[in-house]
Amino acid sequence: MTLTLQTLPRLNSPTVHQLPNGLTIIAEQMPIEAVNLSLWVNVGSSIESDPINGMAHFLEHMVFKGTQRLISGEFERQIEERGAVTNAATSQDYTQYYITTAPKDFAALAPLQIDVVLNASIPDDAFERERLVVLEEIRRSDDNPRRRTFQRAMETAFDQLPYRRPVLGPFEVISQLKPQEMRDFHAKWYQLQSITAVAVGNLPVDELIQIVADGFTEATSTKQPADSDRLPTINPESAFTQIVRQEFVDNSLQQARLVMVWRVPGLSQMDHTYALDVLAAILGQGRTSRLVRELREERGLVSSISASNMTQRLQGTFYISAQLPAENLATVEAAIAQHIHTFQTDLVAESEIARVRTQVANRFVFGNETPSDRAGLYGYYHSMLGDLEPAFNYPASIQSLEPIDIQAAAKQYLSPNAYGVVVLKPE
Repeated sequence: MTLTLQTLPRLNSPTVHQLPNGLTIIAEQMPIEAVNLSLWVNVGSSIESDPINGMAHFLEHMVFKGTQRLISGEFERQIEERGAVTNAATSQDYTQYYITTAPKDFAALAPLQIDVVLNASIPDDAFERERLVVLEEIRRSDDNPRRRTFQRAMETAFDQLPYRRPVLGPFEVISQLKPQEMRDFHAKWYQLQSITAVAVGNLPVDELIQIVADGFTEATSTKQPADSDRLPTINPESAFTQIVRQEFVDNSLQQARLVMVWRVPGLSQMDHTYALDVLAAILGQGRTSRLVRELREERGLVSSISASNMTQRLQGTFYISAQLPAENLATVEAAIAQHIHTFQTDLVAESEIARVRTQVANRFVFGNETPSDRAGLYGYYHSMLGDLEPAFNYPASIQSLEPIDIQAAAKQYLSPNAYGVVVLKPE
């Protein structure tokens, strides 16, 4: 079945092709002399159990260690030989693998990428070598103040949801994982119905789809089907009913870190996220935003401050973060809470919303300039929502918001008297 989305702006015209085996292929021709193939797998750290936390990220490393068809290093050799590039990333909700090639090389390289993702052999010796690489990555992450602060904040933001755990996993868990556990994990989760393949670049759409479909047919010809699991059903957590405070001493810091978090809707309630996105931009994105202007530019209480609305699949987090002298912590927290209160009592100025509307519209255009940009956009939304329309409707959804919508979102989801707060400061 092939479905061309007819309601999209002229900027985007992808074709969505669903194969009988459950694989979704999205393709679009773009007059730039490159082709990007992105494979989005509905597997991230959120589907792991505690005893294997970090498995999805570790597997991302092991995918490149060879298959029955390709010895370890052969995929990268052929990529580099043709001047192509490849990379991968693991998040809480998905794992993405991609290559960008010249159009003339796409038919040769795309099947190789598909093979390494679907048919990773995960040999014991390579597993032990790569374990050391992953453990070092965990050490570096633990040594990074920003990452440490973020992890503490996620542990405070969620009591039960898997977003409270690190994507990389704990050192002690990764140290104990076995190669066969990873093979079982790969067989269970890396199934065609869990993959979205996106090909964007300067080849005809029919050719892009055919190359990708043939690549998957070849890669699965000797692959034994395995029982796959559905993504676990997990209910969002209730909003905070009081201030939940966590404080830590961190002598590696020169200045204190302050994070305030609220539990907000995730992608499963996407219509509820637009106003929060705008609210975050008005509050703490850019030099003219309220928190930056008052607390950094005018009062000099912080060296940096920002706000974001982080929207994961199951539940989102409204996240305000500041770096500041420890003696200013109480003053800054109170000032942020007052700003949240003001959103609930006073309508925002039309000029503030207009600034965000312009930013969103421009970013949408800028984020569509390359094949990899578009492949990322299509892959993310289809993998997370099974639908591309929200990606293209996002600017219009922001444009339609009025001051009363911003106020309603602040009242419903952000309380100046109930939130999570994390403080890290030198002794």
